[in-house]
Amino acid sequence: QELVRQGEALKRTEQMVDKMDQDLKTSQRHINSIKSVWGGLVNYFKAKPPESKPEQNGAPEYYANSRLKEAMISSKEYESKYQESHPNLRRLDNSDDDFNKADLVSSVQRDAYPKNQQLRAYHQKIDTNLDEMSSGLSRLKSLALGLQTEIEEQDDMLDRLTKKVETLDVNIKNTDRKVRQL
Repeated sequence: QELVRQGEALKRTEQMVDKMDQDLKTSQRHINSIKSVWGGLVNYFKAKPPESKPEQNGAPEYYANSRLKEAMISSKEYESKYQESHPNLRRLDNSDDDFNKADLVSSVQRDAYPKNQQLRAYHQKIDTNLDEMSSGLSRLKSLALGLQTEIEEQDDMLDRLTKKVETLDVNIKNTDRKVRQL
C-alpha cells in the first residue's frame, strides 16, 4: 500500500513538473515581448499555445499494476482464513477439532499414514501445516512479484522525471539569464 501511495506521489510530481515546463514556455513568450519590439510582434502574430493539460509523455493517470492489486486482494482474503487456522491465533476451545478432522479423512488417505492413531494424527497435522506453509509461500511469492513489477514501473517513472527536471533546470537557468540581461 505504501508503494502504491509513493507511485501516486510520483505521478503528481511529474504532473507538477509538466505544469512548470508549460509556465516556463509562457514566460519565454513574455520575455521575448519585453526584450524587443520585434519579439512582441512575432508573439502577437504567432498562435497562442493551447491551454491544455501538460504533456504526459506516455504517463497516463497512475494506477498500481494489476499483478500487485491481485496479490494484495488475495492476501487480504487469505488473512482471515489464516487467522482462523493458525494454532496461536485461533480460540482455545477449537483445539479438539484437529482430531475430529482426522476422523473425516478417507480410507485411501488413512492407508498412507501409519496404523498408530497418534502417529497418524501427527502425520496429518504435519501435512496440514505443510499445506498452510505452501499456500503462505505462494501468497508471498505473488506479493513479491507484484512488488517487483510496481518497483520497475516506478523506476521508469523516476528516470523519466529526472530527465524532465534536468531539462527544466537548464531552461530555468536560461530564462533567469535572459531576465537579468533585461
